[in-house]
Formats: sequence, structure tokens, C-alpha cells
Amino acid sequence: MSRRLEKALSSTWLVVSIVAAGTIVCKAIGPVLLGGRTLSPQLAGIVDMLPPALLAALVVTQAVGADRKFVFDERLLGIVAAIVAIRLRAPLLVIVVAAAGVTALARLL
Repeated sequence: MSRRLEKALSSTWLVVSIVAAGTIVCKAIGPVLLGGRTLSPQLAGIVDMLPPALLAALVVTQAVGADRKFVFDERLLGIVAAIVAIRLRAPLLVIVVAAAGVTALARLL
């Protein structure tokens, strides 16, 4: 790699490019391996539940985890508000506004 290219391509962009390429490869593997066949109902159910489970894990990790210790602050109240709104079958926008509003109010107090 030339020096000019090294300067232009920082390590951050290199990582972003590698992750993007890996994502494209992973998305392409499914159709290539299945070859037009459908997944079994049990496996399809598991695949359908993976994104919400991963998102929930990310939200909880970001909300209560900081520097390898648990942090219980206003963000947790926002999560509780979002859970209540979800249980009430509120639209997504209402869920987000409720969570943000409760978090903001808790921080104000």
C-alpha cells in the first residue's frame, strides 16, 4: 500500500470496509446454500426471533452496562416506559417518544 493510500484509508475506514464486505458475504451465503429451498418451520421460527433478541440484548447492555459494572440510572426508566408502551401495543413512534420522554423527565428531576 502506498503512503498516500495509507493516509487516505484510516484504520477506522478499513474496519468499516471489512465489516461491510463480511456482511455482504454473510447475506449472500444463505441463498447460495439454500438454492431455492425453504427453511424448516422450526428453523424459520428461530431465524425470525434472532433480530429482536439481539436488539434487546444490545439495548439492555447499553442501558445498564458501563465499564464492566452495572449502572442503574434514568435510562432504565426509559426502557421500562418502552416495555409498558410495547405491552399496550403502541405504535413505534409512541414507544420511542415515551422512552425518551421518561428518560428526559427523570434526568430533569
